[in-house]
Amino acid sequence: MENQVLDVAIIGGGPAGLNAALVLGRARKRVAVIDEGRPRNAVTREAHGFLTRDGISPSEFRRIAMEQIGAYPSVSFVADTAVSVAGADGRFQIATERGTVFASKKLLFAVGLKDRPLQIPGLAEAYGKSAFVCPYCDGWELRDQPLVLIVKGADLMHFAPLISGWTNRFAVCTNGPDELTDAQREELRRHGVPVFESPIRSIDSDDGIVRQVVLEDGTTIPCRGIFFKPELVTGSDLPRTIGCRMTEDGMVVVDDLGKTNVPGVYSAGDAASRRNWAIAAASMGAFAAAALNNELNLEAWKRNG
Repeated sequence: MENQVLDVAIIGGGPAGLNAALVLGRARKRVAVIDEGRPRNAVTREAHGFLTRDGISPSEFRRIAMEQIGAYPSVSFVADTAVSVAGADGRFQIATERGTVFASKKLLFAVGLKDRPLQIPGLAEAYGKSAFVCPYCDGWELRDQPLVLIVKGADLMHFAPLISGWTNRFAVCTNGPDELTDAQREELRRHGVPVFESPIRSIDSDDGIVRQVVLEDGTTIPCRGIFFKPELVTGSDLPRTIGCRMTEDGMVVVDDLGKTNVPGVYSAGDAASRRNWAIAAASMGAFAAAALNNELNLEAWKRNG
């Protein structure tokens, strides 16, 4: 397909990119999904909260998606990394790590987010097995279990009431100063939530199932699970290089249909939203695809009139 002009080049093959490919394929558009095959949720055993797919593994989710999209011959999958984009609306060029160059009328960035390296010793070993970032995705499996929350400040005051819906047996490790006000500390005390400010020395686990959190002051906190606030970055810098407006924390700025400030360029999924949930990303991909299809059809209509 690299010898043809694509209607849409989709950079990123997570839920947003795949759902966009499905919608565009059904709309008879020539599409290439360029994806490096290193999804952020690869560490996760199961994905939850996606109707008809609750509990599915991320790899099986992608396999089924690609199988179903395969029914639409105008969509192709490219196992490669997009390394540069150039051009303008109607004539974009996308170069990949392997040296392929694609020409496309439109672009959809579905590049997602990536985790910065986890700095706490032992956290990486438990991540995706008993240490998680989203209680809506993994809280049910840890219901009524003793947990540790690794979070501080305003984020803690949001997260503590939230997690209490799954368990009231949790402690907080702020891994340094708690960044709380006196009133916030008193609120947590009233709810019986212990807060430990000592830095974390290590997280001990067996085959990824956490046993305890060990602090630098020698305190040990037994637990069966952890929720923590990750440090995230946009999965690719390509939206910025082509001129997309970004928020201070690196999110692509889009309208309700995924359109960026750059004509012909859209973004969907976690890179363009803080609703970091597979089903939300898939929804955004579908809406962006419909908007792209409408834009392409209207342009063709005007040319042929």
